[in-house]
Amino acid sequence: MSQSKRQLKLGAFLMATGHHVAAWRHPAAQADAGLNFKHYKQIVQAAERAKFDMMFLADSAAVWDRSPESLSRTSVVHFEPITLLSALSAVTEHIGLVATVSTTYNEPFHLARKFASLDYLSGGRSGWNLVTSANPAEALNFNRDHHLEHALRYRRAREFVDVVTSLWDSWDDDAFVRNKESGLFFEPDRLHVPDHKGEHFSVRGPLNVARPPQGYPVMVQAGSSEPGQELAAETAEVIFTAQQTLGDAQAFYRSVKDRLDRHGRSPEHLKIMPGIFPVVGRTEQEAQDKFGELQALIHPTVGLALLSGMSGGTDLSQYPVDGPLPDLPESNGGKSRQKLLIDLARRNNLTIRGLYEWIAGARGHRQLVGTPESIADQLEEWFLKDAADGFNVMPPHLPGGLTDFIDLVIPELRRRGLFRTEYEGRTLRENLGLPRPANKFRTGERPRPGKIEPAVAPPAPAAARASA
Repeated sequence: MSQSKRQLKLGAFLMATGHHVAAWRHPAAQADAGLNFKHYKQIVQAAERAKFDMMFLADSAAVWDRSPESLSRTSVVHFEPITLLSALSAVTEHIGLVATVSTTYNEPFHLARKFASLDYLSGGRSGWNLVTSANPAEALNFNRDHHLEHALRYRRAREFVDVVTSLWDSWDDDAFVRNKESGLFFEPDRLHVPDHKGEHFSVRGPLNVARPPQGYPVMVQAGSSEPGQELAAETAEVIFTAQQTLGDAQAFYRSVKDRLDRHGRSPEHLKIMPGIFPVVGRTEQEAQDKFGELQALIHPTVGLALLSGMSGGTDLSQYPVDGPLPDLPESNGGKSRQKLLIDLARRNNLTIRGLYEWIAGARGHRQLVGTPESIADQLEEWFLKDAADGFNVMPPHLPGGLTDFIDLVIPELRRRGLFRTEYEGRTLRENLGLPRPANKFRTGERPRPGKIEPAVAPPAPAAARASA
């Protein structure tokens, strides 16, 4: 294949022990990886040496509801993502640090404050993967019996983004003069109070962190449903998506990019990065043997529970495991992932067992098992044929699955001129080629609020309180 002047972007999607459902059982896996900082430090520094654009952490604010039998055979504990990324910011210099935080069970002020702090700690390398919660068990941890309805979750998410970005814009970039001689810490006319009142949120502000180094942390999204695509077209700068075929990936790429113009956005300012699950061998047989070793570790109870959860929550244990996937009720969780799995089963005539074995590694993302050359061929094809701007690499197990990709595939991508040899800048935005957003209070996108007033009466002076 011919070389391209563009270069693709790469994310390292790091599940604690790896993406395969049985990764923690692999002989070379770090079984306690979820709570092992040294493990994360080593693999993230390896990704940085390889010049990955970013590392990415998924998250759910609950243990998935599964039977005690399947749960007891699953790696279920891990660090809270922003806490972990804050620690990793001190031992890395260039790689982007992206965390998943749901708009369904968080408040905008908390999220804005945490990500602004992470952006300062990392020198401008933070990113927020915006999701609406798909795990029904999360509702039970936040005073609810069940999830909000799917469309309502996305309306809440859209307003959530508006509040968060307004909070990040609470201060002009040059607001803080910190003049010891005059005693002026900040310029009063460079403070903006969002004073948001909407359908879901009432948030006065301002944020008690200065405007982030990147303006906003990079905005990432993972939803592929129709509401998810629309939200992404309006707000996202990176999309992590699951696509199985070139045609489907091209259709998704066009669908999202074609929406950008009506939001006043340029196509190159949104990077679409499908997930890939690479199992790499120096020969085809070596790659197949590596994959077979992982597949042999799948416990049937775990595979069935994984499929039940990802396909919408229907308990599939009541159906013959070697029979076809039944018709499933519409999910109130991840609609695009449910459709992908149903289409996968129907297209390939898979049984329930066949489907859970198929998704045990890639979770519905694209699975690539082969040599460095064959994997690079497939990545190059999707990149050159407008199906992807880059890829989110999902190592089968850690650390070996990541180091295989770094040692074998990345040199092949560089030989073809498809991937960088050095970082372009210091911030995640610079490396992704994304513009730094202007402060919307300065651009007139929102009316500028007036003078800040105390939300409550200030406390009386100490002397007055003492005499009372």
